[in-house]
Amino acid sequence: MSLPTAALSRQRGVAVITALLLTTLAITIVASLFWQQQVQVRSIENQRLQLQKQWIYRGALDWARLILREDAKTGNTDDLKEAWAVPLAETPLDQYVENGRADTDASDASLSGSIVDAQSRYNLTNLCVAGTINQAEVAVFKRLLGNAGLRPELAQATADLMATTQTKPVDASSAPPIGKTGPQPGDAQPMALAQVDDLLAVPGFSVEMLNKVRDLIVVLPRPTKVNVNTASAEVLAARVDTMSGADGAALVASRTIASFRDVADFKARLPAGLSVSDSDVSVNTEYFLVNGKVRMNRAALEAQALIERKGTLTTVIWIREN
Repeated sequence: MSLPTAALSRQRGVAVITALLLTTLAITIVASLFWQQQVQVRSIENQRLQLQKQWIYRGALDWARLILREDAKTGNTDDLKEAWAVPLAETPLDQYVENGRADTDASDASLSGSIVDAQSRYNLTNLCVAGTINQAEVAVFKRLLGNAGLRPELAQATADLMATTQTKPVDASSAPPIGKTGPQPGDAQPMALAQVDDLLAVPGFSVEMLNKVRDLIVVLPRPTKVNVNTASAEVLAARVDTMSGADGAALVASRTIASFRDVADFKARLPAGLSVSDSDVSVNTEYFLVNGKVRMNRAALEAQALIERKGTLTTVIWIREN
């Protein structure tokens, strides 16, 4: 009788262990399912927040375009006293945006931003067009780099790199001799400079050096003039040959009292002995940078857009999210 009893006890022990293992397995599976569901819910929430932030910025961008269109109707000059130049401080959006919180919870959605005259900066596109380097513009960039405490020779290196990224127009007179080959329009070539950060591809440029001139330069779709009503003293001193930084600062102080009405007015206020070509400066702008920051709960979005304005028509050229 003892043998069957022992066997029965062993069977009961195995059954208990099996039940515990099955229970543990079931708990593990359920916990895994709950975890996957939580990850999916959080992913959906993040996607929703990202879409909401993008749409808020798009709305702010449309608002900026409206401001620029209305500004175009008021006059032929652009200066820092106009409505578009006033930055938007951080503004709560709890009354306008549903951010997923309960009604009893405090809202945490805000928008801030600014509009910057892109032609207040030196346009790197001026350095080289269709593979042809403009040495006069290289000299301007050299002065700008020198004013910022950087090595002026980086200007020529930048122009050389830009020339290698652009295809020159086909010219029969410049074709290589028979039996020899040269760069052709269809040949592989480096990527063209599309934004300021691309200067890091220029030999000799570092992140620290780039940060010193980041707010002084821009890359626009085509060559442009510098708006003397919005340019900094450093840019003005670089644009006008032999102008000192002190003279540039004096001109900036002068325009705070009275903006330059036209290029002739700017020339009249230049220090004695200085001159500038009408093709290099202007008192109005066609390109603007719109900076925006949207913050919602635990997430934030920083973006920048380039807007081209021709008359009262505004076009978004690109949008870049940081």
